[in-house]
Parts: sequence; C-alpha cells; structure tokens
Amino acid sequence: MKAHEFLLLRRIIKDQSGFNLGPDKQDMLEARLRPLLKDYGHPSIAHFTLAALKPDAYRLRARLAQAASIQESYFFRDKVPFHYFIDAMLPRLMARRQSSRHVRIWCAAAATGQEPYSLAIEVAEREAQLQGWTFEIIATDFVEEALEKARQGVYSQFEVQRGLPVSLLVKYFKKIEKGWEIRADIRRRVAFATHNLLHDCRELGRFDIIFCRNVLLYLDDEVKRAVLARLAAQLAPDGYLVLGAAETTTGASLDFAPVPERHHGIFCFTPAARAREEARRLRAETSSASFLQAYAASR
Repeated sequence: MKAHEFLLLRRIIKDQSGFNLGPDKQDMLEARLRPLLKDYGHPSIAHFTLAALKPDAYRLRARLAQAASIQESYFFRDKVPFHYFIDAMLPRLMARRQSSRHVRIWCAAAATGQEPYSLAIEVAEREAQLQGWTFEIIATDFVEEALEKARQGVYSQFEVQRGLPVSLLVKYFKKIEKGWEIRADIRRRVAFATHNLLHDCRELGRFDIIFCRNVLLYLDDEVKRAVLARLAAQLAPDGYLVLGAAETTTGASLDFAPVPERHHGIFCFTPAARAREEARRLRAETSSASFLQAYAASR
C-alpha cells in the first residue's frame, strides 16, 4: 500500500466510523483489505482505492470502515463495571422504578456480543431476586459480521477463556463442534441491531444504563463531543454511562461527572444536566399526554 492510498483510505474510514487510524496502522489496514479485494474483484489496493472514491460506492466504503474497526471484546471485561452494575446501579435504579419495574440497557459498539451477554448472565444469576422485573438489553454495532457472530452466540475456546469463570461457562454454555454455544434463553435476553454512533440514535429510545466502552479512545475531540452529546440525549436523568477504564468525559462533555465512588470510566449526570434532562422528560410526557387527550376528544 502506498502512502497516498493509505491517506485516502484513512480519510474514508474516519468519515464512515469516526475512527482515526494512526500512521502505524498502515500494515494492519493492508492485511484487513485483502479479503475485500477478493470479495470485490479488485486486483490491487490502487484499484480498490479508486473504486471506494466513487460517489456511489456507499456499500464499499461501509465495508472498508467495518474491516478497519477494532473488534476487541471479552466476557466480563475489567470486572469493575459489572460489580458496580450489580452492587450499585441496579439497586438504585430499581428503588426508583417500582411502578414500571422495567430497566433498559444499551451496549453501544457491542462488537461480537460478549459484553451484553455478560450483563444478561449477571441478570440471570439473580433471577429469584429480580422476579417481576423486565431487563431490556439492546446491543448495537455498525459491523454486520460482528453482529451476526453475536446473534449466533458461538465462541471459541480462547474466547470463553477470556474473563469467563469456569462455573459460568459450564452453567450457561454448551460444548459444540465449533466451540461453545451460549444458552438460547440468554441469547433471547439480548436484542442486536445495526447502528453507527456517528448517526442519530433517537429511534433507540431512552436508557437507564449505557455501556459505550473503549470507543472514544479512537475518536478525535470533535467526534467524541458529538457522540457524548447523543448518548446524553438518550440517557435517563438518573442513569449511568459506562466508558472504558482509560476513557473520560473531561474536556469532551460538561454533562457528566464520575459516580460518587469515583470508579474509573463510570459516570452519571451532573446536577445541572440531570435537572435539564428531567425538565426535558417532563415536557415530553406532558406533550404526549396532551396529544392523547386531544385525540380521544376528537373521536
């Protein structure tokens, strides 16, 4: 791959995904392009680059960005967020949601599904204490191949050995020829959908907890601010935002502050942002109630 080709492809990848590949990623990108050259019948990277620059090459550019993405994930990664999920997030949220008995969780950039399945297992482990409650886990990613693997729920021996205790492996997985298959009832607890964090996410609805871990590391400041603003708009006023342990909202958003326990990567709204979001929710509920009343009166 020539230097100018890398620069052009790097620009396309950033436009498509927000990921800002460093100069040291040229060899990695070249290796990941080889299957695409074969799939699309291009004899060289030069031909591929010219094809990707065509105005109507939407699908090719999307495939390029997907191929360049980092799909690093494993079960119960970093552990701290999962302990905090059980010990603090759920008790506090459940105390405030006794009327609805419903908790919504979004795993953004879920890759091959280990994170949302880890949350589903945590909930399943506490089935008796959570009787009568509904936990809705939505997992999204913009890489279609990763989502397909996640939906299948089949992982290699290496993948299940990363972070997954043996007791949970035996309890929630079945050994098959291709590796280990997660139980069907755990798969049913997670809904997977295609979504790009650069795009509007209002159709996903409001969430009580948002996991968006180890994504901001690869974004420049402008894109990072835009992504955090979108996430803030979808988070309940008393909700939680979980980033990677090395990630922070400092300098990118004024809406978030670390949780009181000061765990790295776990945030909630600042008092000002929480008041703003509560006022926004009240306006939305009032508007919806007024519409329903007017509709009923007109019938």
